[in-house]
Amino acid sequence: MYEPIRTKSVHTMADTTPDFPHRSREEELDIQLAGHLAALLTVTDELRTLEPSADLDTAAERLTEQVARLRGGSPVRAARSAHGGERHVAALHRRAHMLAGRALVVAASRADTAAAILSAERMDAHTAAPGGPREPIAAG
Repeated sequence: MYEPIRTKSVHTMADTTPDFPHRSREEELDIQLAGHLAALLTVTDELRTLEPSADLDTAAERLTEQVARLRGGSPVRAARSAHGGERHVAALHRRAHMLAGRALVVAASRADTAAAILSAERMDAHTAAPGGPREPIAAG
């Protein structure tokens, strides 16, 4: 009634050596963490242009060190642009807070204490910044 299958299935592992390289879970987490920290570094650099401060300078240095450690080389830094007003700065703080939160989740998942501490500190700094995200009001 049905015609028999004449070709090998693409879904079975007929060969023990795959055609593509596989990464371990730790390698995948390293890539994710480096990406989140690099994005946070980009936002930090833009904030440094709009609101120069020693805290942001220190944060940029520490972020650069962490990204370099995870990627094995120094990160590509974005060119700074000096545009935007209060709304733009507030949006950057919210974005930085979100990126730091994502980095914290991945750092905790891979048990990277240094990156987790740095991410938590950046979340706190962007929460405290004017126009930054605010803590939700607890229902009670």
